[in-house]
Amino acid sequence: MKIGITADHAGFDRKEELKTLLLEHNYQVEDFGAHEYDKNDDYSDIIIPLAEAISEGSINKGIAICGSGVGVSIAANKFSGVRATLITENYSAHQGVEHDDMNLMCLGGRVIGPALIWELTETFLQAEFQQEERFERRLNKVKEIEKNNFKNIK
Repeated sequence: MKIGITADHAGFDRKEELKTLLLEHNYQVEDFGAHEYDKNDDYSDIIIPLAEAISEGSINKGIAICGSGVGVSIAANKFSGVRATLITENYSAHQGVEHDDMNLMCLGGRVIGPALIWELTETFLQAEFQQEERFERRLNKVKEIEKNNFKNIK
């Protein structure tokens, strides 16, 4: 499984710590930036490369970190096929994948610490979408909403 990670200035240190742990645990990781601390960068810019990779299918799951996790979640969900959610506790880290096929976990680097970030990451990465009829039906409805919104834009 290929994991993509990204962070703005507010999540940069947490991303670097997380990247180290992921590599130590033999995950294949692609770092989409920021590649250096820049206090003036914007979450809306740093999420674009990772969200595009998830949308295109070159990344299976992604993790985005900003100050609260809210900004990257909002911006990422503008991309077709991206199902990004702010996660702050363990239940949602797996349930979001199992029931809703969440593919981008968003975290608050100023809100939660490295131990919880790692616990949530392990939970998120180990979870798999449960292809039960009810979950497939609901996911298909979400995909239809997304499809119709893009038709309305054109």
